[in-house]
Amino acid sequence: MSTGTKHRKAKSVTAQPELFDRELLRIRRQKALKNAKPGSDFLLKVVAEDLGERLSAITRTFETAIDLGGHCGHVEALLRATGKAKTLYRADLWQPDPQLAAPAFVADDAVLALKDQSADLIVSALSLQFVNDLPGTLIQIRRALRPDGLFLATLAGAGTLTELRDCLTRAELELKGGAAARVMPFADTRDLGGLLQRAGFALPVTDMDPLTVRYNSMFDLMADLRAMGATNILKDRSKKPLAKSVFFRAAQMYAQDYADPDGRVRATFNMVTLLGWTPHSSQQKPLKPGSAKTRLADALGSIETKLSDQ
Repeated sequence: MSTGTKHRKAKSVTAQPELFDRELLRIRRQKALKNAKPGSDFLLKVVAEDLGERLSAITRTFETAIDLGGHCGHVEALLRATGKAKTLYRADLWQPDPQLAAPAFVADDAVLALKDQSADLIVSALSLQFVNDLPGTLIQIRRALRPDGLFLATLAGAGTLTELRDCLTRAELELKGGAAARVMPFADTRDLGGLLQRAGFALPVTDMDPLTVRYNSMFDLMADLRAMGATNILKDRSKKPLAKSVFFRAAQMYAQDYADPDGRVRATFNMVTLLGWTPHSSQQKPLKPGSAKTRLADALGSIETKLSDQ
């Protein structure tokens, strides 16, 4: 895979605020990979299977494909299983995954070191929600794809972890009189579709699949998030540790408001999938206004009635 020798900054229309502490994310991801907890990659497995099914439905193969992020090897395995990629490169995020064979290269998905028009397929799973300048990253991905290349990604969307956010906020307000942001914000499906268009992708598609995971308690959910390296990385997060009393009160609220009859609590993960193609002359294009040759009334077999001028 040919990569650029220098990192380059993405160009965006407006400067994006830095919501996330990317260095902290790198440290936590590295720790999660080093101390891999069996079963903590269940979300990645589900997402990889879904991406594989979507790719299998596309009736073409891709000369060069990139698994952007590593994703514990699940996306790489699914891409190979589909047979859609003739040559596949795994790009681990920030450092090689110690649990896997060496990747083709190591990448930062916020600043891609890929040459223009060097790939035909780029796939990402559950990492782009941590990028500060997502519009800029999407532009970089579109530039790295050849004409008629495909971008396919899944990221956590609005409504993810809404139960945890609600309980932590209410518990901190009740016991401390104020609350800091403890759960990161997630983008709305419609907004993500708009970003695909702004980045220059053709035929953009976005959809959201809600996934409910059940736990014995809020603390088990938080343990899974730590094992995923997906705890609070907000740049403006409170640096003061939250008192245990707040966590215990939040767990009580969680069990009271978000438990099933068997006592297990629910956690929502809204998975938003993005699909976009780099423009190509062979792609379908919308007809120009007024170019239709058949009246709608004729197509529907209905009788057209002229409205009164009054």
